[in-house]
Amino acid sequence: MTVEALLLLALKGALVAAVPLAYVRYSRDPHKFRKLAWVTAFLTLDLIMFGSFTRLTDSGLGCPDWPGCYGHSNPLSANEPIRAAESALPSGPVTMTKAWIEMVHRYFAMGVGLLIIILAVQSWTRWRREGGRSPWLATGALAWVIGQGAFGALTVTMKLQPVIVTIHLLGGVGLLALLVWLALREGDVVHVRAPESATRLSVLALAVVVLQIALGGWVSTNYAVMACPDFPLCQGQVVPTMDFAHAFTLWRPLGMTSDGEAIPFQSLVAIHWTHRLFAVVVILALGALLWQVWSAPGLKAPARALLVLVLLQFVTGMSNVVLQWPLLLAVAHSGGAALLVALLVVVTYRLRSGR
Repeated sequence: MTVEALLLLALKGALVAAVPLAYVRYSRDPHKFRKLAWVTAFLTLDLIMFGSFTRLTDSGLGCPDWPGCYGHSNPLSANEPIRAAESALPSGPVTMTKAWIEMVHRYFAMGVGLLIIILAVQSWTRWRREGGRSPWLATGALAWVIGQGAFGALTVTMKLQPVIVTIHLLGGVGLLALLVWLALREGDVVHVRAPESATRLSVLALAVVVLQIALGGWVSTNYAVMACPDFPLCQGQVVPTMDFAHAFTLWRPLGMTSDGEAIPFQSLVAIHWTHRLFAVVVILALGALLWQVWSAPGLKAPARALLVLVLLQFVTGMSNVVLQWPLLLAVAHSGGAALLVALLVVVTYRLRSGR
């Protein structure tokens, strides 16, 4: 990729970042750093959802190189190789539409990365000038987004290998959690009264939800959503025939076993069924947490939001099976999972800081 193409690519990322920066700059909120942190967290949530859209539309290899598209900064400039690839394999991963979806995702990611660079720089500048809050959290977010970019590149160069795609998803969720914590730290302390065990329960619930997101990502990246086309049963059985030996072998190509054979259908059933079963664990963990914080001062609003979101996640998850994986519901299910993590971070932060 030429230097000129790289500069044009960077310019597109800067243009994406310019819109939220202008919004923060001209907002009436005097706490600009906090505002920027919340805006960046919101855009990260959007980026997770658009990444889900990219994956679900099979657009992840719309541009099979990285960071550009066939060495160019946009699909229009790469029209000739894209059309050639599309003509050679019309149902393949490369089309003009898929190329644009993939590149918009990359532009968006570069914009978010630039916002995080600005947050890190401002954090250090403010700390040197005024002292106070440590700049290392923002610096950690910057290091995290660099790693996330590396996994984004590996997602393409390793041809959507399931474990890489799943780690990339978890990286996005982790980045969202870091940014929410950073934004919360900039606000006023909200005093709460809740049992001591509520803090431990909130951390446990957060860990359980993250593990469930990993399992959900594994379902999606292995295209195992329709392995159980019925609900609440799976293949008409409570416990269907399954193959766990190949289902959770992490290092293998998409659609293949580690031996290079086509992955058995029973492995896909095992992947889907495990995600469903673990949803029961998630409900139990969140139910226990909500029991302790439902009436706690300072936590009533996030507790009610958690309940609503859990119900919506159940409905969208069930509908994805019953309605055969409609795109809008699948993206909403991914976004709801990320938002669930953000809400649990809010609850955990208030429990730890507001006593």
